[in-house]
Order: sequence, then structure tokens, then C-alpha cells
Amino acid sequence: MEVEIKLRLPDSATHQKLSNLLSPFHTKTLIQENIFFDGKNAELTSNLAVLRIRFYNLENCVLSLKAKPVISGGISRMEEHEEPFDPALGRACIAEPWRLLSVDSSEILKRVKDEYRVGDSGVVCLGGFRNVRAVHEWKGLKLELDESNYDFGTSYELECESADPERDKNLLEEFLKGNGINYSYSKVSKFAVFQSRKLPE
Repeated sequence: MEVEIKLRLPDSATHQKLSNLLSPFHTKTLIQENIFFDGKNAELTSNLAVLRIRFYNLENCVLSLKAKPVISGGISRMEEHEEPFDPALGRACIAEPWRLLSVDSSEILKRVKDEYRVGDSGVVCLGGFRNVRAVHEWKGLKLELDESNYDFGTSYELECESADPERDKNLLEEFLKGNGINYSYSKVSKFAVFQSRKLPE
């Protein structure tokens, strides 16, 4: 189970202000490309699941299956399984999604075929979006400051994986309020934003 605090930032100026505040704690920046797949009959999305290939910093690739998301009060909970994936094969799967079903070494793809019955009618690539993620180590927490670039606009978010989300959310909110950073609780996932083709209100 992945548990994350997700706080939405209203605009690029707020994102830049927070980035400046967090700069002493910055550890790395990841350039991510997120590509999503489903069965031709929406076998995954109709069951609140999503299959994603993520490329980051050009040479790395991760395959993930996320399912049963619940977002409430700025805290997201969902099942998540991840595996390293060959970047060249990942690129080939974008052009020819059927290749995913021929990968026998992946437990995720086995589950996609067996549990969700993807493959009976084929696989489709849904497209995706790019994300610039600045990672910070702050007060024992890993903060991820995101700039997500969709083809219909850009959104900004602060994320933090947490074992004690209520405590850590309070800590983050105190920090943001104390520094005049406007924010709101994220109500939907980045994939849901991508699907809706509309930036969150």
C-alpha cells in the first residue's frame, strides 16, 4: 500500500517560491516521462487500475501497476507494485503495445493478464505526460515537488510518502502556512487529470 500526502499548488509562481524555500534540502531532480496502457476494452481503468511505464533521466525505466486509489483530505492511498523494466523494450511497447503481453518475466504483467484479463482483446497505449520532480530531504521526510506538463496545461503538486500521514501532513501544512505558500488538498491523481484532459480547479 502506497500512502502519500498530496498538496496542490495553484500556479508556477507558488511552485517557484516553494522551490526556493526547499533549495537547501534539494538532493536531485528527475525528468520523468509517464506512459499509460490499458486493455482495448478498458479492463484496467474500468476496475480503477492503471498500468504505467515511467522513464526517468533517460536511462532508467520502471513498470508499475496501481489500483484502488482513494484520495481524501490530501492523503492518497492505493495499491502499488513496481518492477525495473528494460528502457529499450519500454520504448518498443509504446509503438507496439502488444509487446507487453510477450514479456514472461514480469509478475506485474502476469497479474494484468490473469487478474484483469488484459490480452484477450489486446493492449492499447493511452499516451502520457512529462513530469519534472525535484526531490528534497526535509526533517526526515522525502518531499517531491512536481511540475507536470500535460498537452492541455501544467499543474504543480507537493508529494510526500509517509508512514504517519496525519502527523506529517500537519508538519507540512505548518511549514507552508508559515511561509505564505498557498495550497489545497489534491482531489485526484495525476493519471485522473490526464484522463480528464482538464487541469484541476
